[in-house]
Amino acid sequence: MTAQPLRIGMVGTGRWAVRSHIPGWQRDPRCQVVALSDVDADSLARAAQEFGVERTSTDYRELVEDPDIDVIDVVTGDAAHFEVTMAALEAGKHVLCEKPVNHDYREVVRAAELADSKGLKTKLGFTFRYAPAVMYAAELIRDGWVGRPYMLNAYEQNSQWLDPQTPLRQQGDAGDPDFLQVASIEGYGAPVIDIMHWWMGTALESVVGTMRNFVPERVVRDTGAMTRMNIDDGDMFIAEFAGGGLASVQSSFVTVGNFPGIEVRIYGSEGALIVRLVEEEGICQTLKGATKGSVEFKEMEIPQRFFPEGGSSLEPWPFLFYSNLVRNFATEILDGGPENQGDFRQGALVQETINAFEASFRRRAWVDFPLTQA
Repeated sequence: MTAQPLRIGMVGTGRWAVRSHIPGWQRDPRCQVVALSDVDADSLARAAQEFGVERTSTDYRELVEDPDIDVIDVVTGDAAHFEVTMAALEAGKHVLCEKPVNHDYREVVRAAELADSKGLKTKLGFTFRYAPAVMYAAELIRDGWVGRPYMLNAYEQNSQWLDPQTPLRQQGDAGDPDFLQVASIEGYGAPVIDIMHWWMGTALESVVGTMRNFVPERVVRDTGAMTRMNIDDGDMFIAEFAGGGLASVQSSFVTVGNFPGIEVRIYGSEGALIVRLVEEEGICQTLKGATKGSVEFKEMEIPQRFFPEGGSSLEPWPFLFYSNLVRNFATEILDGGPENQGDFRQGALVQETINAFEASFRRRAWVDFPLTQA
């Protein structure tokens, strides 16, 4: 068991790090953020000052190689996730990494196997898995409240880039203007795919679906120029599960509505649940349920045990949900037992599902799951 407090080294100090990761860690008295790293010296200095972290470095390896740091939290851009993660695991650190660890699920499996070989805990930034409403719904499903799951609908809407003048990191294959690159389904669909697997509870067997590029001309963040982007900014997929269950997944970052825009509905033989993770009227989440004996959906109270101490649905969702995520990870590490939810194995399953969705779009056909390892 790691001695308390857990000492956290964070690699990446951008917007998501300062909105969720650092505040989440600092909320837990068992944890201490002891060092920050970022190649952007200005971003690094601002974060250090805001959160009172004295130690900083522009070279992440200084944190990875420090024997006194227990956990490396990877909050860099996607391109650096795998490199930093593998270096941290090789150095014997527990790792929290933002999604995706890698765009190829086979590489995520490799990271999971390395962690297992060293007895290390891992966790993906599946933020919405740790929303109190989602956690309570999962418990209800496990306890048979919905009966046998028949159908699940998962939505992620995000209107941040509906306006093409809003800068977006350039994506797409500039050498092939007709090649539509995965974007929304990986960046925004991943959280609901994670919940889909968790709640359905049986093996995924096949998928089919399609992607679209609704707003192809956009301002590139790095250049400020309007450029053609060959990316998926909207998609829909259907999934078949063992035992006959069906699921649909829809994600987009050009759909009107409040952030984060998560809604997951599950319908079973005994009842149905609807979780909405949308900031509306100052509340960041709701849970509604119906049964075959009372078919009207009614709001359900979320027990306080699913919240961090003093937490409520009136808090900003990045703070509330990520507080639960890091609290869960800290407990798993400090307890030293086998429990490790939302880990790299789950991340590999989600990434393999995304890879299967993409394959279905490319082939214009159903794709069997799991994918072959060839």
